[in-house]
Amino acid sequence: MKFWLQRTACGISAILVAALPCASAPQHGRDKTVWNYDGGVPFKSEGSLTDGPCFLIAGRVTSSGFFNTLKRVSDDSGSVFLRGKETLTSFPDKVLVSFVIFDQPCDSNLEAATEKRSYLTREMMGKLHLAFYWKRGIELRSIDHVQPKYFSVDRVMPYAVALAHDLPERFEWSYAMEVPSGGVPLTDSLVLVLRAPDGHIAARLAARL
Repeated sequence: MKFWLQRTACGISAILVAALPCASAPQHGRDKTVWNYDGGVPFKSEGSLTDGPCFLIAGRVTSSGFFNTLKRVSDDSGSVFLRGKETLTSFPDKVLVSFVIFDQPCDSNLEAATEKRSYLTREMMGKLHLAFYWKRGIELRSIDHVQPKYFSVDRVMPYAVALAHDLPERFEWSYAMEVPSGGVPLTDSLVLVLRAPDGHIAARLAARL
Protein backbone atom coordinates (compact mmCIF):
# COMPACT_ATOMS: atom_id res chain seq x y z
CA MET A 1 0.00 0.00 0.00
CA LYS A 2 1.28 3.48 -0.88
CA PHE A 3 0.68 6.77 0.89
CA TRP A 4 1.13 10.43 0.10
CA LEU A 5 3.28 11.79 2.91
CA GLN A 6 1.05 14.81 3.44
CA ARG A 7 -2.20 12.98 4.03
CA THR A 8 -4.23 13.88 7.11
CA ALA A 9 -3.89 11.61 10.14
CA CYS A 10 -6.03 10.86 13.17
CA GLY A 11 -5.78 13.27 16.08
CA ILE A 12 -3.91 11.52 18.87
CA SER A 13 -1.21 12.66 21.23
CA ALA A 14 2.26 13.12 19.72
CA ILE A 15 4.60 10.13 19.57
CA LEU A 16 8.15 11.11 20.40
CA VAL A 17 10.25 8.57 18.54
CA ALA A 18 13.50 9.90 19.94
CA ALA A 19 12.29 9.29 23.49
CA LEU A 20 11.69 5.59 23.00
CA PRO A 21 14.33 3.21 24.40
CA CYS A 22 16.65 1.51 21.92
CA ALA A 23 17.30 -2.14 21.31
CA SER A 24 20.50 -2.83 23.17
CA ALA A 25 23.82 -3.82 21.67
CA PRO A 26 24.47 -7.55 21.40
CA GLN A 27 25.94 -9.43 24.32
CA HIS A 28 28.57 -11.95 23.30
CA GLY A 29 28.96 -15.17 25.25
CA ARG A 30 31.43 -17.96 24.62
CA ASP A 31 29.17 -19.64 22.07
CA LYS A 32 26.24 -17.30 21.52
CA THR A 33 25.14 -13.71 20.87
CA VAL A 34 22.09 -12.14 22.53
CA TRP A 35 20.15 -9.12 21.21
CA ASN A 36 17.64 -7.39 23.51
CA TYR A 37 14.61 -5.64 21.97
CA ASP A 38 13.11 -3.82 24.97
CA GLY A 39 11.29 -0.77 23.58
CA GLY A 40 11.00 -2.06 20.03
CA VAL A 41 13.10 -2.30 16.88
CA PRO A 42 14.90 0.91 15.83
CA PHE A 43 15.69 1.90 12.25
CA LYS A 44 17.48 4.81 10.63
CA SER A 45 18.69 5.77 7.15
CA GLU A 46 19.66 8.73 5.01
CA GLY A 47 17.80 9.75 1.88
CA SER A 48 17.90 12.38 -0.85
CA LEU A 49 15.83 13.92 -3.60
CA THR A 50 17.18 14.29 -7.14
CA ASP A 51 18.93 17.67 -7.35
CA GLY A 52 17.36 18.48 -4.00
CA PRO A 53 17.90 18.25 -0.26
CA CYS A 54 19.19 15.32 1.74
CA PHE A 55 17.35 14.08 4.81
CA LEU A 56 17.39 11.63 7.69
CA ILE A 57 14.55 9.23 8.54
CA ALA A 58 14.58 7.52 11.92
CA GLY A 59 12.04 5.60 13.93
CA ARG A 60 10.99 2.47 15.74
CA VAL A 61 8.66 -0.52 15.46
CA THR A 62 6.64 -1.14 18.64
CA SER A 63 3.56 -3.12 19.69
CA SER A 64 1.89 -2.82 23.11
CA GLY A 65 4.64 -4.47 25.11
CA PHE A 66 5.31 -7.29 22.65
CA PHE A 67 9.00 -6.40 22.46
CA ASN A 68 9.47 -6.00 26.23
CA THR A 69 12.08 -8.54 27.41
CA LEU A 70 12.18 -10.03 23.89
CA LYS A 71 15.60 -11.46 23.02
CA ARG A 72 17.19 -13.08 20.02
CA VAL A 73 19.71 -15.73 20.98
CA SER A 74 22.02 -16.83 18.17
CA ASP A 75 24.65 -19.55 18.07
CA ASP A 76 26.19 -21.88 15.51
CA SER A 77 22.92 -23.79 15.18
CA GLY A 78 20.80 -20.70 14.38
CA SER A 79 18.66 -18.12 16.15
CA VAL A 80 15.71 -18.33 18.53
CA PHE A 81 13.48 -15.54 19.90
CA LEU A 82 12.70 -15.72 23.61
CA ARG A 83 10.52 -13.73 25.99
CA GLY A 84 11.33 -15.13 29.36
CA LYS A 85 11.03 -18.88 28.90
CA GLU A 86 8.54 -18.55 26.02
CA THR A 87 9.76 -19.15 22.47
CA LEU A 88 8.22 -16.83 19.87
CA THR A 89 8.23 -17.27 16.10
CA SER A 90 5.84 -14.59 14.73
CA PHE A 91 5.01 -10.91 15.07
CA PRO A 92 1.78 -9.89 16.86
CA ASP A 93 -1.36 -9.09 14.85
CA LYS A 94 -0.19 -5.51 14.25
CA VAL A 95 2.81 -3.28 14.89
CA LEU A 96 3.12 0.50 15.12
CA VAL A 97 5.76 2.09 12.89
CA SER A 98 6.66 5.58 14.19
CA PHE A 99 9.24 7.78 12.47
CA VAL A 100 10.43 11.33 11.85
CA ILE A 101 11.93 12.94 8.74
CA PHE A 102 14.08 16.09 8.72
CA ASP A 103 16.59 17.54 6.28
CA GLN A 104 20.33 17.56 6.77
CA PRO A 105 23.35 18.75 4.74
CA CYS A 106 24.34 16.56 1.79
CA ASP A 107 28.01 17.52 2.24
CA SER A 108 29.83 16.84 5.50
CA ASN A 109 32.09 19.82 4.80
CA LEU A 110 30.47 22.64 6.78
CA GLU A 111 31.39 25.48 4.36
CA ALA A 112 30.33 23.54 1.26
CA ALA A 113 27.14 22.37 2.98
CA THR A 114 26.20 25.94 3.87
CA GLU A 115 26.77 27.24 0.34
CA LYS A 116 24.86 24.51 -1.50
CA ARG A 117 22.27 23.45 1.03
CA SER A 118 18.60 23.21 0.18
CA TYR A 119 15.75 22.33 2.51
CA LEU A 120 12.75 20.02 2.51
CA THR A 121 9.50 21.85 1.89
CA ARG A 122 5.87 20.89 2.36
CA GLU A 123 5.50 20.71 -1.42
CA MET A 124 8.43 18.30 -1.79
CA MET A 125 7.15 16.02 0.98
CA GLY A 126 3.63 16.10 -0.42
CA LYS A 127 4.86 14.51 -3.65
CA LEU A 128 6.62 11.53 -2.04
CA HIS A 129 5.02 8.09 -1.89
CA LEU A 130 5.50 5.79 1.09
CA ALA A 131 5.19 2.01 0.69
CA PHE A 132 5.66 -0.86 3.16
CA TYR A 133 6.92 -4.37 2.44
CA TRP A 134 7.84 -7.55 4.26
CA LYS A 135 11.20 -8.90 3.11
CA ARG A 136 12.26 -12.53 3.25
CA GLY A 137 15.57 -13.23 1.59
CA ILE A 138 15.36 -11.18 -1.63
CA GLU A 139 11.54 -11.44 -1.85
CA LEU A 140 9.54 -8.26 -1.17
CA ARG A 141 5.82 -8.61 -0.33
CA SER A 142 3.70 -5.46 -0.46
CA ILE A 143 1.70 -4.78 2.72
CA ASP A 144 -1.96 -3.82 2.39
CA HIS A 145 -4.35 -2.24 4.90
CA VAL A 146 -1.75 -0.02 6.57
CA GLN A 147 -3.57 2.54 8.75
CA PRO A 148 -2.26 6.09 9.42
CA LYS A 149 -2.44 6.85 13.16
CA TYR A 150 -0.58 10.12 13.55
CA PHE A 151 0.86 12.91 11.44
CA SER A 152 2.32 16.33 12.23
CA VAL A 153 4.59 18.96 10.70
CA ASP A 154 6.56 21.06 13.19
CA ARG A 155 8.82 23.97 12.47
CA VAL A 156 12.42 23.52 13.61
CA MET A 157 13.56 26.76 15.24
CA PRO A 158 17.20 27.83 14.69
CA TYR A 159 19.59 28.16 17.60
CA ALA A 160 19.81 31.88 16.88
CA VAL A 161 16.11 32.61 17.44
CA ALA A 162 16.62 36.32 16.72
CA LEU A 163 17.59 35.43 13.14
CA ALA A 164 14.61 33.14 12.51
CA HIS A 165 12.92 35.65 10.18
CA ASP A 166 16.04 35.85 7.99
CA LEU A 167 16.62 32.10 7.62
CA PRO A 168 14.80 29.53 5.44
CA GLU A 169 12.02 27.69 7.26
CA ARG A 170 12.89 24.16 8.33
CA PHE A 171 10.41 21.47 9.33
CA GLU A 172 10.27 18.05 10.93
CA TRP A 173 7.64 15.54 9.78
CA SER A 174 6.36 12.94 12.26
CA TYR A 175 4.33 9.84 11.37
CA ALA A 176 2.86 6.74 12.96
CA MET A 177 1.43 3.88 10.89
CA GLU A 178 -0.30 0.73 12.08
CA VAL A 179 0.94 -2.21 10.00
CA PRO A 180 -0.78 -5.65 9.97
CA SER A 181 1.75 -8.31 10.94
CA GLY A 182 -0.17 -11.36 12.16
CA GLY A 183 1.59 -14.61 11.31
CA VAL A 184 4.67 -12.89 9.84
CA PRO A 185 7.86 -14.69 10.98
CA LEU A 186 10.14 -12.68 13.26
CA THR A 187 12.94 -13.44 10.81
CA ASP A 188 11.27 -11.26 8.15
CA SER A 189 12.27 -7.59 7.84
CA LEU A 190 9.88 -4.65 7.61
CA VAL A 191 10.95 -2.42 4.71
CA LEU A 192 9.95 1.22 4.13
CA VAL A 193 10.44 2.79 0.69
CA LEU A 194 10.05 6.48 -0.16
CA ARG A 195 9.67 7.22 -3.88
CA ALA A 196 9.62 10.48 -5.80
CA PRO A 197 6.92 11.00 -8.48
CA ASP A 198 9.42 9.95 -11.19
CA GLY A 199 9.96 6.61 -9.45
CA HIS A 200 13.34 7.53 -7.99
CA ILE A 201 13.90 5.85 -4.61
CA ALA A 202 14.49 8.71 -2.22
CA ALA A 203 15.09 6.38 0.75
CA ARG A 204 14.88 2.70 1.55
CA LEU A 205 15.37 1.25 5.00
CA ALA A 206 14.60 -1.89 6.95
CA ALA A 207 13.68 -2.73 10.52
CA ARG A 208 14.99 -6.20 11.32
CA LEU A 209 15.36 -8.31 14.41
